[in-house]
Parts: sequence; C-alpha cells; structure tokens
Amino acid sequence: MMGQLPPDQNNLFYDFCLEKFVPDNHLLRKIDALLDLSSLRQHIDDYYSHTGRPSVDPELMIRMLLIGYCYGIRSERQLCEEVHLNLAYRWFCRLGLESAVPNHSTFSKNRHGRFRDSDTFRRLFEDVVELAITHNLVSADGFAVDASLIRANSCYYNCISKDELPQVDRSQLPDVVNRYLDTLDIKAGNAFPKKISLSDPQSRWAANRQGAASFFYSANYLVDTQANIIVDAQATPTTRSYEVESTKAMLSRVNERFKLTPKKLMGDMAYGAAHLLGWLVDHGIQPHSPVWEKSERSDGTFSSSDFKWNATANEYRCPANKILLPRRRNFKSRSITVTKADTIIYRSSVKDCAACDLKPQCTPNTSFRKIARSIHEDARDVARQIMQTDEYQKSRHERKKIEMMFAHLKRILKLDRLRLRGLNGAQDEFLLAATAQNLRRMAKVLSQPPPDQGVSTPV
Repeated sequence: MMGQLPPDQNNLFYDFCLEKFVPDNHLLRKIDALLDLSSLRQHIDDYYSHTGRPSVDPELMIRMLLIGYCYGIRSERQLCEEVHLNLAYRWFCRLGLESAVPNHSTFSKNRHGRFRDSDTFRRLFEDVVELAITHNLVSADGFAVDASLIRANSCYYNCISKDELPQVDRSQLPDVVNRYLDTLDIKAGNAFPKKISLSDPQSRWAANRQGAASFFYSANYLVDTQANIIVDAQATPTTRSYEVESTKAMLSRVNERFKLTPKKLMGDMAYGAAHLLGWLVDHGIQPHSPVWEKSERSDGTFSSSDFKWNATANEYRCPANKILLPRRRNFKSRSITVTKADTIIYRSSVKDCAACDLKPQCTPNTSFRKIARSIHEDARDVARQIMQTDEYQKSRHERKKIEMMFAHLKRILKLDRLRLRGLNGAQDEFLLAATAQNLRRMAKVLSQPPPDQGVSTPV
C-alpha cells in the first residue's frame, strides 16, 4: 500500500534536543571534548569596550572558524549558511534552533582588529599544542621541518616587473605597493623581487613543482614525528633564506613557550645550509639533514674533499702534501678575513703549484689553488657523520610525515590558495589550519581503544 505524507499541519509543541541528534562518534563531538576556550575571554578582554551594545561572543566566532577549517569551508558566507542549516555545527557552536548566526562581515571586522592585535590565533594554536603535550602526544625526540608553497590571492598578470618599476609613476600605484617598496632596503641586501603583485606585494613570484609560476607564500611547519602534532607554524615569503631563518624562530619559540628542545631536527637539503647547521649544533640539536655541498667538481679535478684538514695548524694539505694557508704574509694584525658568505679562503703557494706534477688535476687554469672553508665547517662535519648512521636512514623515512601534513592541508582542508592577503593574513590562515589539523589528529588518536596487551589469538 502506497504511503502518504500527513496533512500540512505543524505541531503546536515540539520536544527537540540537539544533543540527541549529534552521533557519539561525530568529529565535532570528539573535538568539543578536547577544546577549552575558557581563557579566551580573559585574553582579549582589554580589546573590548566596557560600554555600548554587547558584541558577538568571541568564542562563537572561534568555534565557527574552526568548523570552516576542519571541513574545508573556505568562504565565510558559506560558513554562516552551513552553520545555520547543519545541526551538528549548531551544537558545536552552542547555538539553539532559533539562535541567530552572526553576519559574515563580523569575522573580517574582528580579524583585522582585536583578533590580530591580541594575537588570538597564535594563543589558540599554542593552547591546543599544550593540550597535546599533556596527553603525551609530543615527545620532542625528533622534529621535522619543511615548507610548502601556497598560492596567494592575486592574479599572475596583475603585477609589475623589476625592469618596469623605474619607468612607473609611483603615484599611480596602490598605497599597499608603495608602502611595501618603502620597506625594501637595497643597501641591506633586500633587492627588488623579479615581479611585484599589485594586489598582494608581499607575496613572491615562484614556480611550484608542476612548473606553474605565480605568486606564493610559504607555509612553514615544525612537526613532532611521534603523533604528527604541529608544534609551530609560520608564514614567510617564498624564499629559501626566509624559510631557513623561520626554522630558528620556530625552534626558539617552542623552547620559550613549551620548554621543548628536540634531540634531532629532520629536514631536506634546503635545511643543510651551513649557518643553520652551526646554529643547531650550538643549541645541542642533532642535524638530520643532507649537507648542502657546492664544492664537489665534475670536471675531473680535485674537489675540496680530496684535501686534508689540520685543525691544530689551521691549514689544508693537498694530495701532493703541500700547504694551503689563510694568509702567507706577516701582518701586524693577526685577524683572518671572513667573506660575506661566511667563509675563509685558504690558498696554496704559487711556487708549490708551479713545480707540482698534479697541477693539471688540481688547478689547470690558475697559478694556485684556493679552498673556501665555512666558519661552520665543524657543524657540517657533524652532519656528515650523522649521515653515515642507521638513525639517519630512519629519519629520512620519518621526515616524510610532514609531507603528509601538507597533502592533508591542501586536499582535505582545501587550503591550496589563500583568501586573505598580506603576510599577516597568510599567518592567520596557517595558524588556524594548523590548529584544525592538530584537533583532528588528537580527536582520532585519543578516541582509539588501547591496543591489546600482548594477547595472542589461538591458532
């Protein structure tokens, strides 16, 4: 018998409870059991006026933003519509069936104002990391560091090249571009980028692995490899030097905030720069990164590794057992010149090279041989020794966990292109995304039942 809907008559009273309609295994229910926003009001209380009309609850806005980043809802207009319609979202945001959802413009007003001034997103992220530490999900045995390109919110054709800049009337450029150009200090080595975006000048022109050139920011992650918890995140322009320097800043911030120093740091060759290796060794951190070698030769002549170093005498010995010294004249000043690249040049004697039978294999085109030794060469030697160990081979596999975090960021959370502009906007998005990733990871790990205590199944 064919069924039929009842007549269109609304009930006079309803007995409805949101709590009953959210399943026990729902992701938001697991996250809600972990999330503690009790300190949020006290943190941003000074940024609210004590008079006037009551504002939208800041906890409500934070919970809505977390929903957006957990489920890849990139538009705040769409986020407001989803919270209005979805019962689980309403339950997580502490909204009743008849409660009004804030207007989408409320988010941008607070983000550019009190949230950014009070560094609320950084505080939220650190509170979640501290929660992971209390649940023993962070061990500090090993951290992995890497950066991934995230496309900026700008068109590749809406830009001006470095060559066109001298002929352009700067009064016709947007104010944000002029302010950015004023901050560039050419004397300090901050040369003009190849191209400057007119809508987001702080982004950098670069090409990703697919070869597509556009404007990008770098999302820098520092991940504890025990449970894949992101312990710090930072946005930088897409330049290798900025990415390497951000590693020092993130490690220092984690040490200052959580009193954590990793035993080892795993990274790719970009993090094998000499000055970073020296910084890590000085701070007692084992560098598990391939050393960035630029001295190996492919023309058949002797490389720097063919020369023997004598630390006591501060000299190199060539394959013919001749001496290379940083200086050969007796000056009143005994200081040794360090180049801008933080290297010391060791030179051989012209007389020794002229009478040497190995000169065609060593320096066929010049009258003497020179070797540039980094002032951090001792730290580079430490990294080379670590590369020969079995622990380093294990670290190479553990480091790939951070690649999974970036794949999750782009494919699941859909953060392959930024919505906000400027370095501050990129920082806000990366911190919220990292917070969402940590909460999702903790909800999954902590909700799993404990493993069997060695109970075997009878055969």
